[in-house]
Amino acid sequence: MSRSVQVPIADDLPEADRLDGTSHPRNTPSVLGQQQAEETLLKALASDRLHHAWLITGPQGVGKASFAWRAARFLLTRDVSDGNDMFGAPPPAESLDTDPDDIIVRRALALSEPRLMLLRRPYDEKNKRFKQDIPVDTVRELHRFFALSVPDGGRRVVIVDAADDMNTSAANALLKQLEEPPAHTVFLLISHRPSRLLPTIRSRCRELRCAPLPADLLVAALAQQDIDVPEGTSDEALCTLAGGSVGRAAQLTLGEGLALYGRLIALMSGLPDFDRQKAIALAEWTTARDKPERFDLFCDLLDMFLSRLARTGAAGPPAIEAAHGEGKLMARLCRDVRQAQSWAAAQDRLGAKLRTGRAANLDPAALILDTILEIAATAKGRASA
Repeated sequence: MSRSVQVPIADDLPEADRLDGTSHPRNTPSVLGQQQAEETLLKALASDRLHHAWLITGPQGVGKASFAWRAARFLLTRDVSDGNDMFGAPPPAESLDTDPDDIIVRRALALSEPRLMLLRRPYDEKNKRFKQDIPVDTVRELHRFFALSVPDGGRRVVIVDAADDMNTSAANALLKQLEEPPAHTVFLLISHRPSRLLPTIRSRCRELRCAPLPADLLVAALAQQDIDVPEGTSDEALCTLAGGSVGRAAQLTLGEGLALYGRLIALMSGLPDFDRQKAIALAEWTTARDKPERFDLFCDLLDMFLSRLARTGAAGPPAIEAAHGEGKLMARLCRDVRQAQSWAAAQDRLGAKLRTGRAANLDPAALILDTILEIAATAKGRASA
């Protein structure tokens, strides 16, 4: 199996588009499970219908960024005339594979290729953190990028990771570029939530949908990152909890998410009653000061728990348990569609409450305990209904 290719970056700064503990998507030589998106792009090129802007969509962590970098390497190394020159044109490409030793590929991996531009949230060295969004100044750098001449000709490629991160001014600035794109330029916009983008941006892009991965491909993709599935965890359970997302599976594996979900299910197993001391211990563990990422992980896992619980009332308990005892617990708490509606409403309400409380800098441990109390109250109300 291909391994990640590591190329040193000159500035060696943190990267907003890279998950901690994993290599950057540009270092992933092969993208698993996205053959349909690859074929769509290849057919467009072969038929001289290569659109100037592609919106790469799908759940977060399924390989959209890795696919964008794979496509970028291919487009940068492919002659502009490929696919539309009737005299001596090479046969249509069968894949987006590129030679890892190609100088253009190596420059792209090192972020030094002059025909490649990456737009992402910048790192604030003074405050030692990433900007909350992609500012308009970052997008305006495209003017300088397009003004520079390219000695060897060829295509230019712009990757936006993620387009969802652009603030309103940045989105409008990018829209102007999409409305009047420079010749031989391809924009690759990565989006986890395309519905939140400006409709005018979406209308100027052709969509490439990346699908969640099945268990076998998800585990293979983790292996590319040198991440092993924890002993005692089934591939199917991990895939279920991760929703087919490699990025999420990596977070769960590296960030103790599997253990956290198991503790959550164990705590909820006695609902509407629960062990208050265990709840306090869970809240304290989740909100440790040296592990700020645990709170966000808890919020994600709680949202998944409530979502799976609500679906149980309509479709029955999950076929594959993400933690021991999950199916039995959900079958007991959500027996019909009416209860499913109640749990779905709780999911929306509690999710919004956690986000609002976090934004207001409320005590995270208190937020978690209060959330658990509300879940217990909901379970009690459903039991007496």
